[in-house]
Amino acid sequence: MTEAITDKTFAEETDNGLVLIDFWATWCGPCRMQAPILEQLSEEYDDGSLKIVKMDVDENPETPSSFGIMSIPTLILKKDGEVVEKVIGVHSKDQLQELVAKHL
Repeated sequence: MTEAITDKTFAEETDNGLVLIDFWATWCGPCRMQAPILEQLSEEYDDGSLKIVKMDVDENPETPSSFGIMSIPTLILKKDGEVVEKVIGVHSKDQLQELVAKHL
């Protein structure tokens, strides 16, 4: 299950371990296509090796702005607080597994 985070909880929720952050909005069609894929991934990594969170860019403008996010969905992968990957657009489960595997 992916967890929603806010500008206030961003650092606390994403500074430890491997965290995939989904920047999305309710009106974004591609974001809605990405969501079920992220849910599947969260079930596969339920051992705690990967945490998946999502941030609504309309409700939380500060964090996306600080990362220079101009289009959604944008996925950022952080490892121990450092950004290690950033991808834009809808990605398949296989593509995301490959991305994560590089940093596990």
